[in-house]
Amino acid sequence: MNQSEISNIRLHNQQIAATNLKTPKELAGWMGAMQAQDFNQAKWAIGVRLPHLTEAQIELAFNNGEIIRTHLMRPTWHFVSADDIYWMLELTSPQTKAATKARHRDLELTESILKKSREILIKTLEGNQSFTLEELKSYFKLGGVNTDEQRLYHILMEAEIDSVICSGAMQGKKQTYALLEERVPAKRTLNKDESLALLAKKYFTSHGPATLPDFLWWSGLPVADARSALEMNKPTLISETIDFETYWFAEPVSKPASPTNSVYLLPAFDEYLISYKNRSAAITIDHHKKAISNNGIFRPIIVVNGQISGLWKRTIKKDLVLIELDHFRAHNKTEESLILKAAESFGQFSGKKTELKLNTKPD
Repeated sequence: MNQSEISNIRLHNQQIAATNLKTPKELAGWMGAMQAQDFNQAKWAIGVRLPHLTEAQIELAFNNGEIIRTHLMRPTWHFVSADDIYWMLELTSPQTKAATKARHRDLELTESILKKSREILIKTLEGNQSFTLEELKSYFKLGGVNTDEQRLYHILMEAEIDSVICSGAMQGKKQTYALLEERVPAKRTLNKDESLALLAKKYFTSHGPATLPDFLWWSGLPVADARSALEMNKPTLISETIDFETYWFAEPVSKPASPTNSVYLLPAFDEYLISYKNRSAAITIDHHKKAISNNGIFRPIIVVNGQISGLWKRTIKKDLVLIELDHFRAHNKTEESLILKAAESFGQFSGKKTELKLNTKPD
């Protein structure tokens, strides 16, 4: 197995090249979790993997609580299946809490303030209520909780990590918060070993071939826990060593033929790129800084035959979506035609006509 085969198998395992899954909930459950700090981009991460669905259908699944958006790992927002949210939060919350401890100290967010904030949230949201960020800010003010600077963001994130709140249904174009126990009343819990084993199984099945350092990066788990999670799955995984790195993936696995004539426009922060510590299978060193900024912003990418060959961005207008392309290399006529087709797929997903603009065309 070479680097090209790795990227090609990942396209299949991540359900980008083909899928038999039907719903956003099934996809989130297969992937384990999908990074989702940019809500609109994250909807397309689902849409590109479930091309039979529209943006409106994915948003309906979100509004119905089938998939939940919450702070889960590293810590940042992720989409997760309602079936997995409780055990996954319980497993990963110690690491996410540790990652925010210093910032809470800087913001003077003591445990007593966080406890008071949780009480305000429960009182405000109980009865299946959902409120926007701005609305919750006013309730905190009435309750005497200072939300200046970034305190509001961290108060809400801590409540998400503590399994108190999660995403509520959209209010127009605004996102809301709701009580998790009301949003997902069926609580599935696992012991730690069961959680570790299941998280690793989901990752290496959906993201493989991948290495232990990749899993460590994605999950944010302590090294000992990540190693233990992998060990528990080794009997059902196969491995190959490439360039002194051991890659793990699920069996049975069929290696697709070398990718030819495949093009995908993937969103910012897509799992295809962000979920690995070593991303060299999909992007060259020369292009790495173009796709990923120094402060960790992952830009929307053009993937041609498993390799990242450019960037794209969309501007939504009334009945039109303008898609601008920045190529890292020249594309042949077949690739250009497929890029247009991929752009049109995004337009169909959004329910709008597509207009294409090429900003750069390398020689």
